Amino acid sequence: MFQLEKASDNVGVIATGIDVSTMSAGDFQKLYQAWLDHSVLIVRNQHLTIEQFLGYGKKFGVIQPHRVRKTRHPDHPELTVMGQAKKKADGTLNESIYNRGVSWHTDGPWDDRLCKATQLLGLEIPSYGGDTLFANMYLGYEALPQHLKSRIETLKAQYVYGGRKKIGFDLLEPEDQLRLPTEYSLVRIHPETKRKSLYFNPFHILKIADISEADSDSLIDELTANMIATNSDYRHKWQVGDLITWDNRCTLHSATGGYPTNENRIHWRCTIMEQ
Repeated sequence: MFQLEKASDNVGVIATGIDVSTMSAGDFQKLYQAWLDHSVLIVRNQHLTIEQFLGYGKKFGVIQPHRVRKTRHPDHPELTVMGQAKKKADGTLNESIYNRGVSWHTDGPWDDRLCKATQLLGLEIPSYGGDTLFANMYLGYEALPQHLKSRIETLKAQYVYGGRKKIGFDLLEPEDQLRLPTEYSLVRIHPETKRKSLYFNPFHILKIADISEADSDSLIDELTANMIATNSDYRHKWQVGDLITWDNRCTLHSATGGYPTNENRIHWRCTIMEQ
C-alpha cells in the first residue's frame, strides 16, 4: 500500500508501496506535492530500466545532459553514471570521481537555466559509508542573523563549475572550462511554494558580485558558517533501489565519501530543469 512518512523533522519524505513506472497520475500528484512540502523525495525499492528512470524524471521537468561529459551514458546522454571509473589506468584512486560532491552544494548554479531538481537511483551500494546529506534552505534562511539577511537581500553570487578552487575542474572538456560565470540572487522566492530561501553554494561559488574581493571572501565565510540551521539536515543511508529527487531551489546536499575503495557506489543520475 502506498504510504508516505517523514524522513526527518524538517527535510525529506519517504514513499513506500508504489512503483513509479506504473503509478497513476493521481499517485504522482501525491508524490509531487510531498516533494514540494518536504524538498527531498525518497521512493524505496525501485528497479527501473533507463527509459523508466528518465521517464519518471521528465514528470518533474526538462531533463538536460550534465556538463561533465566523461560520465554520461554512451547511449543516453541525459543519464550520468555516478561512481564509475573511480580507479585510474595505473590502479590509483581517481579522487575527482571518488570524492565527487563531497561538500555542501546545490546542483547547476553554473548553468544559465535554473536547475530545478536532481534525481538519483541507487544501483550498487557499498557495505558502509557513501551516505548523502540534505539540508533545508528555507530554515537556513530563517536562521540567519537579521544583519546578514539585510546584507544579502539584494546581492547576487557568481558561479562556475568547480568554484574558486576549481575542484573537479579536470572533469570538464576544455571548451566547458572557458564558460563565463553565471549570477543568481542569494535570496530567492521559490516559484511554486512561494517561500523565501537562501540560495548559496560555497562549493561552486566564484565571488559575490559588485563588492570587493576581500568583502566577498568575508561574506562567503560568514554565510558558510551560518547556512546549515540546527535540525535542518537529514542523513540518507542508501539502499539498492532508492530513488531520490531533491529540489535544488531550496536544499543543499553533500556526499559523505568514506566508503571502501575496493567497493562500488554506483548511481544513475539525471538533471531536471524548469520548463
